[in-house]
Amino acid sequence: MRSLLLSCTALIVVLGALASSVYAQDANAARGLAASCFTCHGTNGVSVNNVPPSLAGMNKDVLLQTLKDFKEGRRTATIMHQHAKGYTDQQLELIAGYFAAVKPAAAVPAAAAPAARGGY
Repeated sequence: MRSLLLSCTALIVVLGALASSVYAQDANAARGLAASCFTCHGTNGVSVNNVPPSLAGMNKDVLLQTLKDFKEGRRTATIMHQHAKGYTDQQLELIAGYFAAVKPAAAVPAAAAPAARGGY
Protein backbone atom coordinates (compact mmCIF):
# COMPACT_ATOMS: atom_id res chain seq x y z
CA MET A 1 0.00 0.00 0.00
CA ARG A 2 2.83 2.36 0.91
CA SER A 3 4.60 1.75 -2.42
CA LEU A 4 1.36 2.48 -4.27
CA LEU A 5 1.03 5.78 -2.41
CA LEU A 6 4.64 6.69 -3.24
CA SER A 7 4.10 5.77 -6.90
CA CYS A 8 0.99 7.93 -7.12
CA THR A 9 2.78 10.83 -5.44
CA ALA A 10 5.70 10.52 -7.85
CA LEU A 11 3.31 10.41 -10.80
CA ILE A 12 1.56 13.58 -9.61
CA VAL A 13 4.91 15.38 -9.24
CA VAL A 14 6.02 14.31 -12.72
CA LEU A 15 2.70 15.32 -14.31
CA GLY A 16 2.84 18.67 -12.52
CA ALA A 17 6.35 19.32 -13.82
CA LEU A 18 5.30 18.41 -17.36
CA ALA A 19 2.25 20.66 -17.17
CA SER A 20 4.30 23.64 -16.01
CA SER A 21 6.84 22.96 -18.77
CA VAL A 22 4.10 22.89 -21.41
CA TYR A 23 2.65 26.14 -20.01
CA ALA A 24 6.07 27.82 -20.18
CA GLN A 25 6.51 26.63 -23.77
CA ASP A 26 3.06 27.98 -24.70
CA ALA A 27 3.87 31.33 -23.06
CA ASN A 28 7.15 31.54 -24.95
CA ALA A 29 5.49 30.42 -28.18
CA ALA A 30 2.73 33.00 -27.70
CA ARG A 31 5.22 35.83 -27.14
CA GLY A 32 7.23 34.67 -30.15
CA LEU A 33 4.14 34.78 -32.35
CA ALA A 34 3.00 38.10 -30.89
CA ALA A 35 6.44 39.64 -31.52
CA SER A 36 5.52 40.06 -35.18
CA CYS A 37 2.83 42.53 -34.03
CA PHE A 38 5.32 44.68 -32.09
CA THR A 39 6.57 46.48 -35.20
CA CYS A 40 3.27 48.27 -35.74
CA HIS A 41 1.44 47.91 -32.42
CA GLY A 42 4.42 48.67 -30.17
CA THR A 43 6.52 46.55 -27.85
CA ASN A 44 4.22 44.19 -25.97
CA GLY A 45 1.29 45.73 -27.83
CA VAL A 46 1.57 49.23 -26.38
CA SER A 47 1.53 51.63 -29.31
CA VAL A 48 2.51 55.29 -29.43
CA ASN A 49 -0.58 57.48 -29.02
CA ASN A 50 -2.70 54.36 -29.59
CA VAL A 51 -1.99 54.45 -33.35
CA PRO A 52 -2.42 51.76 -34.49
CA PRO A 53 -4.52 50.52 -31.58
CA SER A 54 -2.71 49.14 -28.55
CA LEU A 55 -3.33 45.42 -28.10
CA ALA A 56 -2.09 45.10 -24.51
CA GLY A 57 -4.89 44.24 -22.11
CA MET A 58 -7.53 43.73 -24.80
CA ASN A 59 -10.23 41.20 -24.13
CA LYS A 60 -8.99 37.87 -25.52
CA ASP A 61 -12.29 36.91 -27.15
CA VAL A 62 -12.71 40.31 -28.82
CA LEU A 63 -9.14 40.32 -30.12
CA LEU A 64 -9.39 36.72 -31.33
CA GLN A 65 -12.62 37.44 -33.19
CA THR A 66 -11.08 40.57 -34.74
CA LEU A 67 -8.06 38.58 -35.91
CA LYS A 68 -10.31 35.88 -37.37
CA ASP A 69 -12.40 38.55 -39.10
CA PHE A 70 -9.24 39.95 -40.70
CA LYS A 71 -8.16 36.45 -41.71
CA GLU A 72 -11.50 35.64 -43.33
CA GLY A 73 -11.78 39.03 -45.06
CA ARG A 74 -14.82 40.10 -43.03
CA ARG A 75 -12.93 43.16 -41.81
CA THR A 76 -11.09 45.41 -44.23
CA ALA A 77 -7.59 46.65 -43.63
CA THR A 78 -4.52 47.78 -45.45
CA ILE A 79 -2.30 44.96 -44.18
CA MET A 80 -3.94 43.08 -41.30
CA HIS A 81 -6.00 40.79 -43.53
CA GLN A 82 -2.78 39.58 -45.19
CA HIS A 83 -0.90 39.34 -41.89
CA ALA A 84 -3.65 37.33 -40.15
CA LYS A 85 -3.83 34.82 -43.01
CA GLY A 86 -0.33 33.66 -42.10
CA TYR A 87 -1.50 32.10 -38.82
CA THR A 88 -3.58 29.10 -37.86
CA ASP A 89 -6.60 29.66 -35.62
CA GLN A 90 -4.63 28.06 -32.77
CA GLN A 91 -1.77 30.52 -33.28
CA LEU A 92 -4.22 33.44 -33.36
CA GLU A 93 -5.63 32.19 -30.07
CA LEU A 94 -2.14 32.16 -28.54
CA ILE A 95 -1.51 35.70 -29.80
CA ALA A 96 -4.83 36.96 -28.43
CA GLY A 97 -4.14 35.27 -25.09
CA TYR A 98 -0.70 36.82 -24.91
CA PHE A 99 -1.95 40.37 -25.44
CA ALA A 100 -4.89 39.85 -23.07
CA ALA A 101 -2.41 38.95 -20.32
CA VAL A 102 -0.17 41.99 -20.86
CA LYS A 103 -1.01 44.88 -18.57
CA PRO A 104 -1.87 47.95 -20.61
CA ALA A 105 0.47 50.85 -19.95
CA ALA A 106 -0.36 54.50 -20.16
CA ALA A 107 -0.25 55.75 -23.71
CA VAL A 108 3.26 56.46 -24.87
CA PRO A 109 3.37 60.02 -26.23
CA ALA A 110 5.09 60.47 -29.56
CA ALA A 111 7.78 62.67 -27.97
CA ALA A 112 8.81 59.77 -25.72
CA ALA A 113 9.11 57.33 -28.61
CA PRO A 114 12.62 56.64 -29.82
CA ALA A 115 13.56 58.70 -32.84
CA ALA A 116 13.90 56.92 -36.16
CA ARG A 117 17.46 56.58 -37.34
CA GLY A 118 18.33 57.40 -40.89
CA GLY A 119 21.08 56.11 -43.09
CA TYR A 120 20.22 52.43 -43.00
